[in-house]
Amino acid sequence: MAAIEDHPLRFQLANELHARPFPTITVPSTLAYLAVKQPKEAVHRDRSLDLQHLKDLLDRHGAAHPQPGATHHTVQLGRHTLKWEQHTEFVSYTLHGEGQGDRAFDPQDFDLFPAEWLARAPGQRITSALIRIVRRPDDAEIKARAKDWFVPESLALSAVLDDNAVVAADFRIDPAGHMRFALFANADTGPQRVGRVAQRLCEIETYRAMSMLGFSRARDLSPTISTLDASLSEMMGEMTRGDAPSEQTLGQLLTVSAELEAMAAQSAFRFGATGAYEALVHQRIAVLRETRFEGFQTMGEFMQRRFEPAMRTVQSTGKRLEVLADRARRAGELLRTRVDVERSAQNQALLESMDKRADLQLRLQHTVEGLSVVAISYYAVSLAAYALYPLAQALDLSKGMMTAILTPLVIGAVFLAVRQVRKKLH
Repeated sequence: MAAIEDHPLRFQLANELHARPFPTITVPSTLAYLAVKQPKEAVHRDRSLDLQHLKDLLDRHGAAHPQPGATHHTVQLGRHTLKWEQHTEFVSYTLHGEGQGDRAFDPQDFDLFPAEWLARAPGQRITSALIRIVRRPDDAEIKARAKDWFVPESLALSAVLDDNAVVAADFRIDPAGHMRFALFANADTGPQRVGRVAQRLCEIETYRAMSMLGFSRARDLSPTISTLDASLSEMMGEMTRGDAPSEQTLGQLLTVSAELEAMAAQSAFRFGATGAYEALVHQRIAVLRETRFEGFQTMGEFMQRRFEPAMRTVQSTGKRLEVLADRARRAGELLRTRVDVERSAQNQALLESMDKRADLQLRLQHTVEGLSVVAISYYAVSLAAYALYPLAQALDLSKGMMTAILTPLVIGAVFLAVRQVRKKLH
């Protein structure tokens, strides 16, 4: 029996469900994380540069290269494991190994990424982090370490995954330039679960950093939006009062509208991406199933207090820009209607003026026609008189009598001829 034909994307789509597996991390371990993004047009970047940069690192350790077109790759570099992922706007490197030094969050832990290799990265660091993964001590020791490692004012400390681990962070950049996270895993928490928690922490930090790019854009746009809002309100007042010519106001309004449309087009992707990254941050926190630990704030509460206002600002700025562009569009339509009405009135007045001039021209034409009849008749009578002068002598008529007889006849003939010509022209 013939086999049924598979859709050409069937296996590719099925395998996508199993792509980007979670790392397996034993306790204790140290994890170094790096995310790199090009400053502009990151979505349309040359992704082959990302792969080449990865290969440069792999070649240092004689490690295997990824398959052509790969978007993720996991490989062993000595006693450390590297996980590389290529995303829409950035690439991430996660490097972890068993064991750890006595010094917590030692900057040398990040030296696993060579400095000269980092300097050649095809982009800029959007975030980097060090995660210290240790066996869970008693609660008093967790609090003592957390207060020693993190800024108490910003400290978020919570139990996750049904109290299988405790995570701590303050979301501050340390003097070495990295974010710090601590993961205290229970003795019975397996390496797969530890790996999932560690990856969630990296994702929360990365998506938080990416979403804050929208906040930066919103903050930069706010002064310009306020200026355009004031200009638009002023122009609307002028339009209402009639202080300025409508066509002049329309030109200014079209300039403002074009600027608003350009701003909206340039910001649409960033604001949309910010919303998507914000949703991912909340989703990754929700997956951790946080519960309060010893009265400390959770990461969810930290984000609600510190992160949510920034996201609300982005949403407000996007909405404000959209509303302002709509206002400018409606004002432009109203003003164009007014200009059309004014032009229609001008055209009506012009037509009336043209009618009056046409009437005057017609009267003048009649007058000229009358004068033409007189002039033509004058010369025609003279010519006829000369032509019939011999007949007048034969009939014993004087020249004056002959002229008097010819005048009404010639005038009548000329009048009829001119009238006939005018009928043919019309």
